[in-house]
Amino acid sequence: MAFDEKLAKRIDSVVSRKRGVTQKKMFGGMAFMLDKKMFCGVLGNNFVARIGPEQAANELKSPNVTPMDFTGRPMKGYVYVAPAGTNTDAKLHRWIDLCVSFVSDLTPRKKSRK
Repeated sequence: MAFDEKLAKRIDSVVSRKRGVTQKKMFGGMAFMLDKKMFCGVLGNNFVARIGPEQAANELKSPNVTPMDFTGRPMKGYVYVAPAGTNTDAKLHRWIDLCVSFVSDLTPRKKSRK
């Protein structure tokens, strides 16, 4: 599946100056990671937002927002935002800020022993 490279570049222009941000191709799209935790991305032409279960429940009441579901089972805390929901810089910045805020508050995972 191809992803909207123009949207990925717009996201990159906002987040590239943040410390700890990297990009990784995954799920046929582009994921943006903050300190190794995915916080947003692009799948197809949709913005993928990781905003947590509570915020996702609130945002699902908004137009252009649907549950993130590409396996037949929605992913908790993630939503898709249709292009109309990110078509201005202000809208895109709002979504990115929500994502960064959520992921920044997550406790780091403990490294597994192998």
